[in-house]
Amino acid sequence: MAALADQFLPVYDVSDEVATVVHAEPPVVWEALMRADLIALGRRAPLVGLLGAIRMLPELAGHLLHGERPPRAPSSMTLHDMATAPRAEGGWVMLGERPGSEIALGLVGRFWRPVIEYADVTAENFPSFSEPGFAKTIYNLAVRPVENGSLLSGLMRTSTTDDPARDWFRRYWTFGVGSGAHVLAQALIDSVREDAEHEGD
Repeated sequence: MAALADQFLPVYDVSDEVATVVHAEPPVVWEALMRADLIALGRRAPLVGLLGAIRMLPELAGHLLHGERPPRAPSSMTLHDMATAPRAEGGWVMLGERPGSEIALGLVGRFWRPVIEYADVTAENFPSFSEPGFAKTIYNLAVRPVENGSLLSGLMRTSTTDDPARDWFRRYWTFGVGSGAHVLAQALIDSVREDAEHEGD
């Protein structure tokens, strides 16, 4: 069966994938993935917390310069929670889920701007969205059975809607964002592996 990423973003400009073998059965790994707290991940992996803080600085400064109180950060956030935040505030779109095996979330924005401008898209119009000046990103997380337990993988893809956006995104990606996205995804699957293997002990 084709990955959800192939359904929602078959053509892309950049792609990265991380994976790890988990010594636990797929249902255990899936449950650990679904309850993974992305906020707590920043505390467990200091580099992840630092990357998140650096990315939020321009937006926080913008609120302060306009005399606005910065929005309070949530105390916890799961993958499903990511899809409940308002689109204008960076809420992800739940593109699809195959319970027990795969989940895909998408986001459309001008990520290279100091304060990101997000587009309001749905799962239905995500594949066809083509407004100039934007990039479309998908995170596809999957659990597959293997001989020693499970294979947990994270696939990240981004496409752009026109040449100027492609140029901006390539600069953004080249100046460390690509490696940062890789670190974040790797930290998530490593954390899920640890939790699932501990659960299986």
